[in-house]
Amino acid sequence: MTDKIPILIVDDHPLFREGLKTIIGRNRQYEVVGEAGSGQEGLELARKTKPALMMIDLSLPDMNGIQLTRKLRSELPATTIIIVTMHAKVDYIAEAFQAGATGYVIKESAAEGLLKGIETALKGDYFLDSAVSSQVVQTLMKLPGKETKIIDARYASLTAREQEILRLLAEGLSTKEIAEKLFISPKTVENHRANIMNKLDLHSTLELVRYAAKLGLIDMDLWTN
Repeated sequence: MTDKIPILIVDDHPLFREGLKTIIGRNRQYEVVGEAGSGQEGLELARKTKPALMMIDLSLPDMNGIQLTRKLRSELPATTIIIVTMHAKVDYIAEAFQAGATGYVIKESAAEGLLKGIETALKGDYFLDSAVSSQVVQTLMKLPGKETKIIDARYASLTAREQEILRLLAEGLSTKEIAEKLFISPKTVENHRANIMNKLDLHSTLELVRYAAKLGLIDMDLWTN
């Protein structure tokens, strides 16, 4: 039993975790040694179990998957990380690999790509889900090195939380939706929004959307219908 490859799952949806466990269970080489619904719980479990591989969702209630990946890279550099998420935008993908992930799988195609992703990542090779469009892959390949961030002084002046809220606002989420997603109060969201608009010298939602699209934070096609 001890020769099985230990895997840890971090996702805040219990049903999806069950689905992942079912898929992973198809290969007798692998064993799910734990599961967590939050980043902090996942970090603590990883410290205890020291898994060979972790599957992490980007959207977690207390910290995002990128932040968790960075922490794990620092504390458990031998652990391989695969991001399993619904997001297929190039900036999410770039951030994931820059943070230290080795694989990136889209949830809707997890049944087909997951085991291949695990096998590839455990070999030390990068894995990018075939569900990601070729255009995204081409854009990703053109990105500069790991230290590169979005080149914009105003954007760099935003805190990590403000950058996160900027993206969500630009994607069209309401104050209430953002508050629920980030587990903060609507008032806090409004305060962040005011700070964002002030720092970026923006005066309307349309200006905010255009600014985010210019930086590549969102896909403007979402706003053309």
